[in-house]
Amino acid sequence: MTVRRVVPNLRTEAVEENRDFYGLLGFEEVMNLGWITTVASPSRPREQVSFMTHDMTGPVVPDLSVEVDDVDAVYAAVQESGAEIVHPLQDEEWGVRRFFVRDPDGRVVNVLSHR
Repeated sequence: MTVRRVVPNLRTEAVEENRDFYGLLGFEEVMNLGWITTVASPSRPREQVSFMTHDMTGPVVPDLSVEVDDVDAVYAAVQESGAEIVHPLQDEEWGVRRFFVRDPDGRVVNVLSHR
């Protein structure tokens, strides 16, 4: 398995204000689905922060997103470990296959691959 990207997800009702604030730090908007907006460094585009009001299909806003090269393999490993699956593996309409899992400290991790 290869980790491709790690993105903190910040729960907020002030998405535009946060986008503008992080713009002062040099970030630019790279995705806006209404309920989630992601900003990235123009010079290092894998360095990102997402702002979320809610999750479109998941039961909670995940604390962190981890993009991997093979989400199905990670899902199998996580299931085998006995870790709590918070949101089952599924294909999403915005082009990712993902699931949520709870880490040992209770944080929810969104694990995904782009289709």
